[in-house]
Amino acid sequence: MAARGGDGQRRGSGRPLPPSARGPPVHNKPGPRFEPVDREKTCPLLLRVFTKVGGHHNQAEFAVRGKEPKDEVQIYTWMDATLRELTDLVKEVAPEARRRDALLSFAFVYPTKTGHFTVKEVGKTFSYPNARRPDDGSKALGTLSFEIGDYLDVAIL
Repeated sequence: MAARGGDGQRRGSGRPLPPSARGPPVHNKPGPRFEPVDREKTCPLLLRVFTKVGGHHNQAEFAVRGKEPKDEVQIYTWMDATLRELTDLVKEVAPEARRRDALLSFAFVYPTKTGHFTVKEVGKTFSYPNARRPDDGSKALGTLSFEIGDYLDVAIL
């Protein structure tokens, strides 16, 4: 039996398909909260972090595997790591990030379906936050759609 306009999809018996088969449910509730990781029992992931003063690396710098930018820091962390935690780690290895007025911009670097890399900004933090300057420091990697294997590009502004 063919579906008629406006009625939605129907089974062969004429009954409507269940809501999950018609598409995503429409609701105004936020998605599920990202659950924190038990860091004592969960193995950390290797996060390759590339830092650059003045701006993000461009996607062409990641085009050839093995020839990524040289300013790399490797960090073992978990999916519930926040941008604030990562900011503090970057400050340990990059003196420019310790400036009082430093702004750190975080971007994920990942391959697209065509195999080319893309750089997508996901948040910004201040080197030294305060209540008058809110930032994205409380956002966790898992809530920002980070996938294991992605790189993290940090622009120190």
